Amino acid sequence: MQIGSNKVVSIDYKLTDDEGRVIDHSSDRGPLAYLHGAGNIIPGLETALEGKKQGDELNVRVEPAQAYGERDEQMIQTLNRSQFQGVDELEVGMQFHAGNQNGGVQVVTVVSIEGDDVTIDANHPLAGTTLNFDVTVREVREASPEELEHGHAHTDEGANDH
Repeated sequence: MQIGSNKVVSIDYKLTDDEGRVIDHSSDRGPLAYLHGAGNIIPGLETALEGKKQGDELNVRVEPAQAYGERDEQMIQTLNRSQFQGVDELEVGMQFHAGNQNGGVQVVTVVSIEGDDVTIDANHPLAGTTLNFDVTVREVREASPEELEHGHAHTDEGANDH
């Protein structure tokens, strides 16, 4: 069976940057299962997997535009510490959920603290990074009606069953 829309695909992968640093891998937690065509994985990887089948191995290079986007310096801003009400200890690297102008929620990361000035970055941590995937397709199957309705793959453990 070939990978296409509405198929549940399980892959093993290793993700590295252009310097060869490992960013993520599936070897510790088992294959990643996703619903193809539902936007569950980055577009560049999903496009590269289209038409592949169980047992296929591929190396995929995904440019930022087809991954987490380019870095946007306008997404970095400095706020006054008083805007972090209820947080006693602020530290570089802390992440918060913040509302955006579209009514959605985005993750922001504290990148520096100087006195009462707290600089946050709303870019995805991998924005601007070219991603290199080593992928092995482990399984391709038809999605169940529930998976199609929910828009994601369900695992045997039920971890994604919501």
